[in-house]
Amino acid sequence: MFAHRGGRALGPENTLAALDLGIAAGADGLEFDVRISSDGVPVLHHDPETHGYPLRGCGICVPTLADALARYTRPPLILEIKVGAADAARRVVEAVRRAGAVQRVCIGSFSLVALQTVRALEPRIPTSAAREEGQWSLYRSWLGLPLGRTPYRGFQVPERTGRLKVVSRRFIRSAHRAGLPVQVWTVNEERDMWRLLDWGADALISDRPDLAARVRDAWVDARRQHA
Repeated sequence: MFAHRGGRALGPENTLAALDLGIAAGADGLEFDVRISSDGVPVLHHDPETHGYPLRGCGICVPTLADALARYTRPPLILEIKVGAADAARRVVEAVRRAGAVQRVCIGSFSLVALQTVRALEPRIPTSAAREEGQWSLYRSWLGLPLGRTPYRGFQVPERTGRLKVVSRRFIRSAHRAGLPVQVWTVNEERDMWRLLDWGADALISDRPDLAARVRDAWVDARRQHA
């Protein structure tokens, strides 16, 4: 289970404070967004601009990616690049390399350009499917066609996007036949957590890591009792 933006229901998203709370709540890993500051530094932030300074004076700031990678050396990390540009991807890869974090991060993005750049620069870093790649895989699952070899190593996808249902038992089975995990975002309701785990989802990405951790543990206990 991954704390989405550090567990944004527990603390100010994409801050070290929120990431700490996510880990303390029982998250297995952390998910956060990465953008490039005006001076070229990868930082944790979702939107293209800041919106005021609501946390000024609270000791909470926008952390750099280097700060986060240095602080969280054990849990797996999902880095979502919010900028669809090759230069942004290059700067993120450089930061991951400098931190010695190649083996403990997965990089995701809606942008195929960003992910193709990561794959070309550092094949050791696992990437998830870009939007177009995920759509193609979904269509293949509808037709019962194998996914074959893919340049990505997993899916981070919503259960639905608009009217389109993405995650289903069939999609998860199709991904698993290709050896690809399915991590579902953003799952905040207990009934949805149980259902997705029963379907075989490999991980939940949640704003409520406290709730998700309790469901995860209860689900594992229930499986053991019925084994």
